[in-house]
Amino acid sequence: MTSALTVGLAGVGRIGTFHAETLKHLPGVDTVIVADADAQRAHAAAGKLGVQAITDIDALLAAPLDGLVIATATDSHPELITRAVDAGIPVFCEKPVAADIQGTLSVVNHIQNSTVPVQIGFQRRFDAGYRAARDAIASGNLGWLHTLRATTLDPTPPPAEYIPRSGGLFRDCGVHDFDIIRWVTGREVVEVYATGANRGEQFFADAGDVDTAAVLLRLDDGALATVSLGRYNGAGYDVRLEALGSRGNAIVGLDDRSPLTSVEPDYAPSPYPAYPGFMERFRRAYTDELAAFLSVLTGELTNPCTPADALEAFYIAEACELSRHEHRPVALTEVRH
Repeated sequence: MTSALTVGLAGVGRIGTFHAETLKHLPGVDTVIVADADAQRAHAAAGKLGVQAITDIDALLAAPLDGLVIATATDSHPELITRAVDAGIPVFCEKPVAADIQGTLSVVNHIQNSTVPVQIGFQRRFDAGYRAARDAIASGNLGWLHTLRATTLDPTPPPAEYIPRSGGLFRDCGVHDFDIIRWVTGREVVEVYATGANRGEQFFADAGDVDTAAVLLRLDDGALATVSLGRYNGAGYDVRLEALGSRGNAIVGLDDRSPLTSVEPDYAPSPYPAYPGFMERFRRAYTDELAAFLSVLTGELTNPCTPADALEAFYIAEACELSRHEHRPVALTEVRH
């Protein structure tokens, strides 16, 4: 890998700060420059992390960057992606590409003829367990897949003010499961049925969202996948995938820190604490995806997650939202543009 890379980072919230610290320690990175809509916050984060800060995001885009990491609010993603690509700067952007399908399509169309790479941050693609499941499926060792069961359960809900701008449970949370089901199986989703419920705080219902959801997906080879989503899993952060085949199975996320409580009398409970959140569960995956981005921007690696990939996962989320509202199965052809 080329050494002495200068990487810019837009947005120094929780994930942005983590990315800045990660970049600082990755081989090949010489300089990390951060910016934020709140200049004071950017300088405070830079001082704490030992990286550089710049006056604002406009100045960051004008700097001589080898790559840009975008960890700002969703509504700023489309403009930052397209401006960086137009300036010839390779981009890593946290999901989603945009807040809706139309915005995502606009970005995809804008960059489709460009050779500047844009990698979208679906970190589960870099998790060792999901990679092992993908390899097991591709090898044929599981036989033919008949069922996949995916789970994403947060221990506590996000702040009330986050929900109205989150895009809803399917777009904000379930989209990770939709992407990883496509990725591990190599198949496409053709139909969804989704339903949801509100058993927790009123602010979910006030925003037209749900705090709990169940999804049934039909894949193009006839396999079925279920996805369980929730905001109130007090036992801990629970993210798993079960791939069940005619000859075997592969289970992702089943370890000593899985927040699962067996009531079998002869079962010895784990002495280790459950994962409290996504940062702890996927810490290594977040590091590996940024390392991959450095290889993408230097031309040593093909882009592992394009905006077109993100669009496919977003179509599934959109179909789920339509299904929930209309209480019926929805074919993906109904939401594709």
